[in-house]
Amino acid sequence: MCAEAESATDLRTKAETSGLMEAVCERGNLWLAYQRVIENKGAAGVDGIGVTEFKAHLKQHWPTIRARLLAGTYLPQAVRRVDIPKPQGGVRTLGIPTLTDRLIQQALHQVLSPIFEAEFSESSYGFRPGRNAHQAVKAAQRYVAEGRRVVVDMDLEKFFDRVNHDILMEKVAKKVGDGRVLKLIRRYLEAGMMIDGVISPRTEGTRSKSR
Repeated sequence: MCAEAESATDLRTKAETSGLMEAVCERGNLWLAYQRVIENKGAAGVDGIGVTEFKAHLKQHWPTIRARLLAGTYLPQAVRRVDIPKPQGGVRTLGIPTLTDRLIQQALHQVLSPIFEAEFSESSYGFRPGRNAHQAVKAAQRYVAEGRRVVVDMDLEKFFDRVNHDILMEKVAKKVGDGRVLKLIRRYLEAGMMIDGVISPRTEGTRSKSR
């Protein structure tokens, strides 16, 4: 018996999410993901395909890509490394995926977000649907009005660069029962980063990416 047994809620959620890849590949979900990718107008990835060529590319290749997603055999491409200078010095490294991989990631996000959103803290406002910095400021003002006077400012240095893949996937697997989705997430985590034509593998961390 494992030291930390899965709760009945986790097991029920996993059973309910055993067919998530079909939801990811559902036409309406993909169309919404496509619109968001096009609206973001990001740079091309390692394949050199930009926004103007993307539609034609999908028409030709999407049936094969979709079949591989449903079969659990799709392999993401490496990301293109771009270093952006920081105002205070140093650089921020971005990993720019291909538009195809951005489309798939967005489609995954749209399906997975509601599953995890339900358990996020009510005090969390960053990068969440329907929440923004203005709401966080209002919450802070309310705390001050209630008499609270201590503010703690914390920053975990290079947190996303050091995320442990095994621990992350263990957490995700408690909510996601579709093995194809789990494999795909792991492959995105491990997809290499290309610079000057050379691909460097990744064993930890999540990639910062261009929108």
